[in-house]
Amino acid sequence: MDKIDKSILKQLQINAKQNIKEIAGKVGLSVTPTYERVKKLEQAKIIKSYVALLDREVIGKKFVAYCQITLIRHHKGLINDFKTYTLNFPEIMECHHISGNFDFLLKIVVDDITQYQQFITDKLSLLDSISTINSSFVMESVKDTTVYEL
Repeated sequence: MDKIDKSILKQLQINAKQNIKEIAGKVGLSVTPTYERVKKLEQAKIIKSYVALLDREVIGKKFVAYCQITLIRHHKGLINDFKTYTLNFPEIMECHHISGNFDFLLKIVVDDITQYQQFITDKLSLLDSISTINSSFVMESVKDTTVYEL
């Protein structure tokens, strides 16, 4: 991946709706080589997908919580079951198996604290392998980006 590929990726991260001609003009190439580079980046799986990023405030998803989950013990089966379980809930935006004092870090996004409490009580806490759930609530998002520095 050279400097031009990185520039193309930066442009796509900023606005994936740009057409190839617009990207080509910004990176200093003609349309055909730009198109070919984008295709190669897709084939190499560097570009995973193209998405529309929604404004969560506008769609009513105003409550963000980070949950630190500790399992009752470190056992491959329990870990895999937990991973699979979390895939069933659209409220869980991110799930990370982490090192340190906790086993998993979840990012949960819902409408409000009531919906969060219902999620914890009616869904997440039903899994017997969970020992503790510690929650932190986002008061303000100072930086929230999807653009990687290349």
